[in-house]
This record gives sequence, C-alpha cells and structure tokens, in this order.
Amino acid sequence: MNFDELIDRRNTHSSKWDSMEKIYGVSPDTGLAMWVADMDFRPPSVVQDALQNMLDHGVYGYYGEDQSYREAICWWMQTRHGWTVDPKAILTTHGLVNGVAFCLDALTEPGDGVVLMTPVYHAFARVIRAGGREVVECELARRDGRYEMDFDAWDAQMTGREKMLILCSPHNPGGRVWTRDELRGVAEFARRHDLLLISDEIHHDLVMPGHSHIPMPLADETILDRLIMMTATTKTFNIAGSHTGNVIVPDETLRARLTAHLAAMGKSPNSFGLVMAEAAYSPEGAEWVDALVPYLDGNRRIFEEGLAQIPGVKPMSLEATYLTWIDFADTGMAPAEVIRRVQQDAQIAPNHGATFGKGGESFLRFNIATPRVRVEEAVRRMQTAFGDLQ
Repeated sequence: MNFDELIDRRNTHSSKWDSMEKIYGVSPDTGLAMWVADMDFRPPSVVQDALQNMLDHGVYGYYGEDQSYREAICWWMQTRHGWTVDPKAILTTHGLVNGVAFCLDALTEPGDGVVLMTPVYHAFARVIRAGGREVVECELARRDGRYEMDFDAWDAQMTGREKMLILCSPHNPGGRVWTRDELRGVAEFARRHDLLLISDEIHHDLVMPGHSHIPMPLADETILDRLIMMTATTKTFNIAGSHTGNVIVPDETLRARLTAHLAAMGKSPNSFGLVMAEAAYSPEGAEWVDALVPYLDGNRRIFEEGLAQIPGVKPMSLEATYLTWIDFADTGMAPAEVIRRVQQDAQIAPNHGATFGKGGESFLRFNIATPRVRVEEAVRRMQTAFGDLQ
C-alpha cells in the first residue's frame, strides 16, 4: 500500500496520461494529468494475485457459475454499507456508463426527458443525447459553499415528458454526501413526477472521514419499485479498465424488463473484470480501502488549502470522491483565461466545468488520486500561474 510510489503511466495506452496532450495541449513529459477519474495507484495485491492466477492457468474462456462473484458483492454491501442485497437482483454491465445507457435504452423512448441535477458527471448527458433522449437540467442550489437540492424549482420545470431521474450519490463533481433527508426528498420527487430513479453510487466507498454514505434503498424503502442501483469496484479499487459494473434492481418486475433487454443485446460479462471484482470485494480489499481513504483525505487537505490561498479561488469542500471542484468565478477572469493559465502556464490538465452542465461554467475539476508529491507540485504550479492576483 505504497501510495507515494510514482508509477510511470505514459505510453501504456492510458487515457489519462497519453491523451492529455491531444485534448489539452499539456505534454505528459512536463505536465500533470488531473482529469480522467482513475487513480495513479496500483490496486490491492489481492486483485493482482487473482489476475496472476488467471495468467498462470493460461486458458481464457467464457465466465460461468457466478455464485461466488454475486456473494462477494452481497458481502461487501452488507459489511461496508449495511445494505442487504438479493444475489438475484444483480445484473452485470460493461461499466456504469454502459449500465446507464442500457437502462435508458430499455426503459425510455426517444424524445423522453431524463432529469439530471447539474452540474453532474458529464457522461450522463452524453449517453442521454446519443440515445435521442432529452436532457432536462435541474440546477443544484449553492448555499454556504456547497450544493443543495432545490425541489421547488425543479417541480416547476417538470412538463410530464420526463421519464427518468439520474442521481449521482455521492455527487460528482461537487463531492457532496447527500443526507438521509435529501435522499428522501429525491425519492419523493421521483414519485411525484412518476420517474424511474437511477442512483449511481460508484463513489460510495471513497467517503472522507467524518461523513457517511447512505445507500438509497436504506434512505427510503418506498422507492424500491422504481429504483435502479448502480455500484462497481472500478472506482474504489482503480480497475476501471475492467469495465465491470453492477446494476442492482430490487423490484422483480423492473428487473425482468432489464434482464430481457440484456438478453436481447447478447451481452455477457468480461471474465477478467468479474475475477478482479470478486477478489477486490474481500477483507484484503477492505483493508486497502481503509488505508487509501486517509491518504486521499491528506491530498484533499493539501490541495484545498493550497488553492484557497489564491485570491478569488474557492474550493468546494470535498466530502467524498477524489475529484475536487474548484470555483474561479471570484478571480474576475473569463473561463478561457483561467483554462489558459492552468493548462499552458501550470501545465495541468483538469476537466472543464462547462462539460458538467448548468452551474459548472466557472469551475474546473481536479483529480487528486495521485502520489502526494504531484499534488504538492500542482499547488505550487497553480499558485505561480495565478501569482499576479492580489
């Protein structure tokens, strides 16, 4: 568990490092990759060992008899989140973006409205629009430097064409851990407007000390007939390239619709991903996560405190995830000038806030899941790039 180890990811087909020059103009030789949401750490040794066993065996056939895989998921959700999952409720998709797209295709029609609480993870809007559905942006309110739900405003936006709501819990990019009351409010909003509810909880294991994530089924049991839960090992254990996600559907009728659609698409799981996921959801995996989170919290503190020293720059306090959300509005600079300074002067590649939808225009998102020396270097570069501000 040496999170300080500098691992050279260049020229390894890493989207995060090998694509940033083309997209951001930041060289991987001199720059810092702080955009794509994966970590610059190796996964726990239990995952590496499971892959090594596959390599040693040397036959890579189709995956079958998945009882132990399902039991590992159930064990993790029960022991880490207090959530009892029925093994039969678990469907496997090729990651959770694929899972969202699959649910959109199965449960909505072209032209239907899909509600997003923006700013929010940009892939949601991308797959909604690609599927011919309409993105309905319900902007989160900002109060005391953090995001809150604004159900009265959102109620007024609904037209009856909306069929689905996607919740990001914990929230990406704002880092909020929603309270039980807020989650109940989401459930009531979904019922009030007859919306299916996807709760994407992929970051639920990466919660900063002092905060506690509540799975949606535990917040409001009355929502189960319209709820689709999304979880995965990929963010928690840095195995996103395995493209394996869990779509957990408590309601039998809703699950039957999705199961039939999955069969019609001819989908079957990636054996490497399932082996990695089963290995990760274990006591050894839990020990690794328990070491990772305090390390991320240390990076969070260094980055937030360092950027808060720049006049007009306001970090949103991170309660979960490893993705910091930084507001540059009070610098008085146009977003294009902020981006120029960050990418050209500081040689850092962040995500642009506008891609997350309404309310994100003055923000940049930075990935701090990297060895601490890089976080410290990023702070120095940012303070220098904006050193003329008084």
